Amino acid sequence: MFEIENLQVSYGQSQVIHGLNITANKNETLAIMGRNGMGKTTLFKSLMGILPSKSTKAMVDGESLQGADTYQRVAKGLAYVPQGRMIFPSMTVQENIETGLEKSKTREIPEDIYALFPVLYDMRKRKGGNLSGGQQQQLAIARALVTNPKVLLLDEPTEGIQPSIIKDIARVLNEIRKMREITIIVSEQVLSFTMEVADRIIVIDKGKFIHEDKRGEVDAAKIKGYLSV
Repeated sequence: MFEIENLQVSYGQSQVIHGLNITANKNETLAIMGRNGMGKTTLFKSLMGILPSKSTKAMVDGESLQGADTYQRVAKGLAYVPQGRMIFPSMTVQENIETGLEKSKTREIPEDIYALFPVLYDMRKRKGGNLSGGQQQQLAIARALVTNPKVLLLDEPTEGIQPSIIKDIARVLNEIRKMREITIIVSEQVLSFTMEVADRIIVIDKGKFIHEDKRGEVDAAKIKGYLSV
């Protein structure tokens, strides 16, 4: 479903992403873990075309992403929930979700969105800025999902969110995958969350992948060591 070969990103003369290869299958959740400043957000922004990058191959469901602008990547099936959520605080919950429908023929919010996020249905007339951090995160995911993506990129979805809501977000991501059969790629620092959602875990360090495990083979102490160095 998703394949990147030899991805490189530079800021001026300084290379920050060093020849990364990523493959993710349909209906698979891949977690990319690493400390702050190791390249997770840079990686995700480059995958969405927000930052310029070079690669020898970049494909979503057989379609090339090379040279595609961000809006073209969305049309090809990529969706992105940025770090910090980036919702529109002065717009209602419903209006926020509808911004994801700009290119949709119907402009109707799919029923399964509110089924996944009942709290958003209850708060649909409330301003986005009045929601808690966890509710805003759910809103950002809902807005991304209405584009009907094949691949959903989530950058640090648990950041600044209380533990009980983190469990809710893990449950929702697993439900989304069951309902939509989409590929999810998530960057994260919270191992307990990652273990709830991911089929595979890759560790990134200074723009390079240094470790990979399937969930059933994860050595938690080893992963925590990479995250706390």
